[in-house]
Amino acid sequence: MTTDETGLVRRALAGRLVLVVGGLLFVGAALRLVVQGDTGIRYSADHHDTVPMWAGWIPALVGIALVRLVPPAADPQWPDRIAPYREAVPLLLAGVAFAVILPMLGGEPAYTLLKVTLLTGVPLGVLLRSRRRGARWHPWRPVDAAHRYGPALPVLAWLALSYATPLAVPPGDFGRTVDPAVLVGVLVVGFAANALLEEVFYRRWLQSRWESILGRWPAIALASLVWAAWHVGIQGTGRLGTDLASVAVNQGVLGLFLGYLWSRYRRMWPLLVVHGAVNSVPILLGL
Repeated sequence: MTTDETGLVRRALAGRLVLVVGGLLFVGAALRLVVQGDTGIRYSADHHDTVPMWAGWIPALVGIALVRLVPPAADPQWPDRIAPYREAVPLLLAGVAFAVILPMLGGEPAYTLLKVTLLTGVPLGVLLRSRRRGARWHPWRPVDAAHRYGPALPVLAWLALSYATPLAVPPGDFGRTVDPAVLVGVLVVGFAANALLEEVFYRRWLQSRWESILGRWPAIALASLVWAAWHVGIQGTGRLGTDLASVAVNQGVLGLFLGYLWSRYRRMWPLLVVHGAVNSVPILLGL
């Protein structure tokens, strides 16, 4: 067996291991909450209201099923076998550090400074260094109509199930308590700092690099769990085990849908629509 073949075998085994462990974490999180009788999950950091943990599963699973209607985009290509590790490992460490450090901080401005530093500053440094090595990854963007407009179907289905059925979260009252100009500013800044920044980091940067190492679904599971974990810092109750289980069955499951959208289509707009809706639609419906 050649060195290249040995490397492929090792990556395949590592991918299966990550996928199995990730699957066990998702299932274990759900079982823990069921056993505890604590299946109501917070859907917003702004208040303590909850919804059944399975309410978000149906839109995500329907969306994932619809994503499969379009053939997947090509796998990312790298100039050598070491290149993805130079980027994937530092990005993963930055994501884990954000999840670990955030609960130790006391709100703003520390939250924003940490987020910008770890999710923007670190990646830019890593990517600029890789570019100087001539090993920069270029995502393949399909130009056919199926990949350009195909994401509309799963995204519209997810929106309809999430906000126009009994599965919908209750509307928020924040929009009625502030001036229209303040509301617009909050929505715009929130979109940039949350939907845009997070989707670029967790899906376009982090997930893509690990896909080239572990394969599609192991990377999706890994990025989804790392993305979900940081939400403990803004939605946690102080019970670490329960908090981790709650974000896994909530943001983690949504991350599987977002990750699959990115992996199959290599388009950012579907991710931004879904993530932006999560943060803004309950506020807008409350108006």
